[in-house]
Amino acid sequence: MLPDRHDRPPGLGSGHRPGPAQAVYGISVAAELAGMGAHSLRLYEEHGLLTPARSAGGTRRYSDDDVARLARIAALTGQGINLVAIARILDLEDTNTALRDTNAALTAERDQLRGHHDRS
Repeated sequence: MLPDRHDRPPGLGSGHRPGPAQAVYGISVAAELAGMGAHSLRLYEEHGLLTPARSAGGTRRYSDDDVARLARIAALTGQGINLVAIARILDLEDTNTALRDTNAALTAERDQLRGHHDRS
């Protein structure tokens, strides 16, 4: 019996899955995964809410991270928030995430330096 073509992408070893940031979905697949129309994805891109990767030919490519962002946009629009406000909310959330990541890295570095200092 031949393996299902969905079991493994062509040319890739078993167990390989794209990372959450790897752009692999076309616009119609991303729209279906997000539960919205392709026109919504184009609109969100026009408003700067989403920036999909582009193939060499200019085709939009979406990642799992993009699909998660679309879900967040859908949740916010479902609460009646307009696109300008959503852009600001997403920007603040992105900044907050970056600050938390930086803080965690600095805390780890501090702890490592303290451990090194204590052993001296």
